[in-house]
Amino acid sequence: MGKAKHLIVISEDAMVYEDLAQLRQMPSFGAVMQNAAIVKTVRSVYPTITYPNHTSMRTGAYCGKHGIINNELTNLTEAKSDWEWFNDAVKVGDIFDAFKAAGLTTAGVFWPVTGNHKNIDYLVDEYWPQSAEETTLECFANSGSSPEVIEKVVKPNMMLVDGLHRKHPHCDAFVHACACSMIREFKPNLLMIHPANIDAYRHETGLFSSKVTHGLHEIDLWLGEILKACRDAGIENDTDLFIVSDHGQLNITRSIALNALLAEKGLLTVGEDGQVADYVAIAKSTGLSAQIYLKDEKDHDRVYDTLKSMVEDGLYGFERVYTAEEADHEEGLSGKFAFVLETDGYTSFSNAWTRPLVRRVDNSDYKFGRATHGHHPDKGPQPTLIACGPDIKAGAVVERKPIVDEAPTYAKIFGLSLPDADGKPIDEILL
Repeated sequence: MGKAKHLIVISEDAMVYEDLAQLRQMPSFGAVMQNAAIVKTVRSVYPTITYPNHTSMRTGAYCGKHGIINNELTNLTEAKSDWEWFNDAVKVGDIFDAFKAAGLTTAGVFWPVTGNHKNIDYLVDEYWPQSAEETTLECFANSGSSPEVIEKVVKPNMMLVDGLHRKHPHCDAFVHACACSMIREFKPNLLMIHPANIDAYRHETGLFSSKVTHGLHEIDLWLGEILKACRDAGIENDTDLFIVSDHGQLNITRSIALNALLAEKGLLTVGEDGQVADYVAIAKSTGLSAQIYLKDEKDHDRVYDTLKSMVEDGLYGFERVYTAEEADHEEGLSGKFAFVLETDGYTSFSNAWTRPLVRRVDNSDYKFGRATHGHHPDKGPQPTLIACGPDIKAGAVVERKPIVDEAPTYAKIFGLSLPDADGKPIDEILL
């Protein structure tokens, strides 16, 4: 059991190791990093998208075990899918469950896939109004915010996000304001928060840009607000702080409509209404990778041969075809899909089943921006980890660890168990 009574985890979506040189020069990050331990690079789970990785970050398990393999629900023949908002989709226990079982209090702000989580005492889920009629207060109440959280956290801060859901930096300012309110009001033993301005700016402007640098200044200001809230609450000396990230990104130049290609290969049929009428194989995009589903397993070899020949042609944007068995064995990724297609490094994938086959990048969706993710976790700039506090070995530097080690590290500090975790504690950064 460590010395800390509180743990705060801030996941700076898409922050990478290369950002640390600039962050060291900023007031809040600079102060934290003077006494911090660092894991230079963290290996994400595959696919390197937000919801699978954030679920691994709180469970310590790979995607095949916890069950979240995409940001979106797998509605194969629908043009648009809802996102995986709710915790009931997660198949294993997590760090919130472990804290709660030990009689400790828990809080989460915009941590993905935590909607209606029964073991988060103070919750503002990453969720947004699902219709023009649903209000900001209703959307958070519907996704798990208690009446107390609505009154003491959401209402005082909702002006930051009302009418601006999913807009950056507005929703990120709301995330931090809610987190500060929770710290001052409730002093939770565990608080996990997830801003995403850096991720949004990289999608919009590319991997490294002046707007991304501006975003780094934003997160430094917000970190300062979190630190001040801890001082105001009288918990700054009893708190371990982890600043982590879920994935990097790659710059891309084009998007390919995989299902339109499958249709032209005779593996998918589009009806006169423009919708999928039938399919042998159908793709579900995960950004810079895609998962291929079969209607009938008897077509496995035929589809595999077709996909491999497309790789050999070198025209279609993917450089490898993983079988389901290979994806599970190599990356702990499993589901109802038969294959996974991995990007060539500059092509993203859409779910569209009609031409054009190749589309220019745009910012209409995270999958099609100037930079995006979903690629194999060993490619490109890597996420990182910064930790400080009474249980952290100041100055410790670790080269690389898997992202599934994060939750077991939190558990070890508080003397807790995560029986479903695949990872193990990062002992090198702990006292």
